[in-house]
Amino acid sequence: MSTLEIIGGAVILVICLAIVIICLMQDQKSQDSMTAALTGASSESFYGKNEGRTREAILNKVTRFFGIVLFVATLAVNLIPLFIK
Repeated sequence: MSTLEIIGGAVILVICLAIVIICLMQDQKSQDSMTAALTGASSESFYGKNEGRTREAILNKVTRFFGIVLFVATLAVNLIPLFIK
């Protein structure tokens, strides 16, 4: 293993831990009834009024960001050794 692969693996591990912690910080979404689960209906309009400034919206955005960073880091760790030889 090269030094870049070890550093990349450590970075991926830290990102994975951050994603797990952020997902655990989020509240669980509960559905009122089975029809709400089937139709996707939601009685919450607070998010729409505040345009994503709630704690949950911020956590969702951070989770999405770390997911994209994890994807890019994984690709980089696997592709960089092919070009460095």
